[in-house]
Amino acid sequence: MAIAQEPLSSFPTGDKAEALGFDPAIHRKLVAGIESGLLRDLHVVLSARSEEVFLQHYAEGNDEEWGRQIGRVAFDAGTLHDLRSVTKSIVGLLYGIALDKGLVPPPEAPLFAQFPEYPDLTSDAARSKITIGNALTMTLGMEWDENRPYSDPENSEIAMENAPDRYRFILERPIVAEPGTGWMYSGGSVALVGAVIERGCGKSLPDFARDALFAPLGIDRFHWSAGRDGVASAASGLRLTAPDLLKIGMLLLRRGSWKGRRIVSEGWIEDSFTAATSTPDGLGYGRLWFIGDAPAPAFATLKPWHAGFGNGGQRLWLMPDADIAAVIYAGKYNAWDAWATPTRVWREIILANFRDT
Repeated sequence: MAIAQEPLSSFPTGDKAEALGFDPAIHRKLVAGIESGLLRDLHVVLSARSEEVFLQHYAEGNDEEWGRQIGRVAFDAGTLHDLRSVTKSIVGLLYGIALDKGLVPPPEAPLFAQFPEYPDLTSDAARSKITIGNALTMTLGMEWDENRPYSDPENSEIAMENAPDRYRFILERPIVAEPGTGWMYSGGSVALVGAVIERGCGKSLPDFARDALFAPLGIDRFHWSAGRDGVASAASGLRLTAPDLLKIGMLLLRRGSWKGRRIVSEGWIEDSFTAATSTPDGLGYGRLWFIGDAPAPAFATLKPWHAGFGNGGQRLWLMPDADIAAVIYAGKYNAWDAWATPTRVWREIILANFRDT
């Protein structure tokens, strides 16, 4: 398959891009954007249409592993890279797989009932209204603050990681809104989803991911960072190579099937990609996936996209109507404008040069 890990010497040609409906100069335009300084801190750009790679760029730059500086890295198709919060979207996919297998309760099930070891919290009538679905759509209605820098111990995700009991820390947050009525970005909500998966399948989250998702896709290398308590971070800890993350994107574009094998139900993907709420900046939000739309010369109207977003500029972009998936890795961690470069690559390089449906 064309999205397998290829040697650095194997790059798509302009003819290949043109055959897939893109301007043959698309890679040259990407490089020009990098050289001009418009596209900063890029580590990897990898994009495919109909399972054929048309754009591939590996660079060199300073990198981190879950906040730990690891120095300058020459990235290639075999380099593991932090997904940061793209991890959340993968966890949403894992929940769907577990649900298909009958291992976890449905999204409408009460969330607090899954944590009976906290009777002082589970007996709270207000909290009893909160569902697993609220965690999947970040509409818990509970206080959570990740607007602070991740170097700040008062950042809720960092405070969760430092807490003696991460689940009690999350579950006892004050209720500040009616559940389901508003979106609030929360790594804690995804930590709870990860715990429900682990309790349902009887495996750690990385082990379940390996058996239920990665192995069927031929992904044999990954790393999942864990906190001091040994619990893998469902919010931000996964590391994958770019070609392997692209495989996950192509699985989603194939509506959950891979090489004739059903990995996740089509219904789960459809529900995940349907906006349940909206973010403050106007994007839709499904079950741990962002939703928006964008133009391309090939279309007369805006077309929807779905994406996982991660700190530093990590992205998995999908446009089903064009059968396009794109992975972007970058090193602009904790910067307020980290969104700018991956968004420009997606909109001004990939989609703006897509001409033929």
